[in-house]
Amino acid sequence: MAGSWRAAALAVAMVCWAASSCMLGFPEEDLVGRLPGQPIVGFRQFAGYVDVDDKAGRSLFYYFAEAQDHAAGKPLTLWLNGGPGCSSVGGGAFTELGPFYPRGDGRGLRLNKKSWNKVSNLLFVESPAGVGRSYSNTSSDYNTGDTRTANDMYKFLLGWYKKFPEYRSRSLFLSGESYAGHHIPQLTDVLLTHNEKSKGFKFNIKGVAIGNPLLELDRYIRVTYEYFWSHGMISDEIFLAIKKDCDFEDYTSGNPHNESKSCNDAIDEAKAMVGEYVDGYDVIRDVCYPSIVMQELRLRKYATKISLGVDVCMSYEGSFYFNLPEVQHALHANRTHLPYGWSMCSGCAEFHRKGCLHQHLAFT
Repeated sequence: MAGSWRAAALAVAMVCWAASSCMLGFPEEDLVGRLPGQPIVGFRQFAGYVDVDDKAGRSLFYYFAEAQDHAAGKPLTLWLNGGPGCSSVGGGAFTELGPFYPRGDGRGLRLNKKSWNKVSNLLFVESPAGVGRSYSNTSSDYNTGDTRTANDMYKFLLGWYKKFPEYRSRSLFLSGESYAGHHIPQLTDVLLTHNEKSKGFKFNIKGVAIGNPLLELDRYIRVTYEYFWSHGMISDEIFLAIKKDCDFEDYTSGNPHNESKSCNDAIDEAKAMVGEYVDGYDVIRDVCYPSIVMQELRLRKYATKISLGVDVCMSYEGSFYFNLPEVQHALHANRTHLPYGWSMCSGCAEFHRKGCLHQHLAFT
């Protein structure tokens, strides 16, 4: 009998090794069988919620993709998008470094050949509450800032590790882009403080990576208009007015706070000159026309526009895809059962000072 038990245990171990991933415990209710229009893959995906404040009813939504092979031997990478207020799931996971990109018809997915889950397990979180499918039952929670965002992510990770206990000791990399230049350092500080005080579990942080971090917003906004001016997109007169009348140190987003009327007028003129259909990062690249592409997607046409190998309409294709009821169901993404639309960014323009009032709008 003992020999049979040992043989069975060895067989299970061999199966786990061959499958490259055999979790000690995982939330079956969060397992994503297969997303609509998704290519067949050999790794598992999970999506769902982690409660971070039971009293307020505040929960953060996540998407987790195992590494493509030998997941049990690969690290865990957390990715946060910026904004503040933009989705790490719709942005990072499905238009940047995750395993899939949206198809041109907005109704399916294609493989990302350069996905980071070739080398790591990937965790994406929509943070803070009010972004994507993350929510709170307390409206004042949408009035938020860096401190609560970092503390909520700390609580999220503790809760997520309860769902996935195998990852508690796994090497952890914290990464992100843009306003994650604030999110990641502040979260890292909270986690390291936990490690200093904890006599038990400690986060196994191995590294931090931030792409194009937004650190000093006042400098970033000022340089943006210098860039527009140097590329002939705004006039000398408007540029000089912005330089003279605007004090960008009071900014928390791309819009001014408590600025003079002359500054506001100059900013409005500059935005009108640049226009909606110019890529602020590459002024010679093609851009996507949202009204046209969304109409084409509704008509089941391929709306993909390729510019130098880049699908410039990908974010709109992704928005269309994430608002499909069957996609929401597959991702366990709408447990509030409200008919509001998913959007890439929540528009948290007053993130630090006045917070973000997120409006759930019906998608048609």
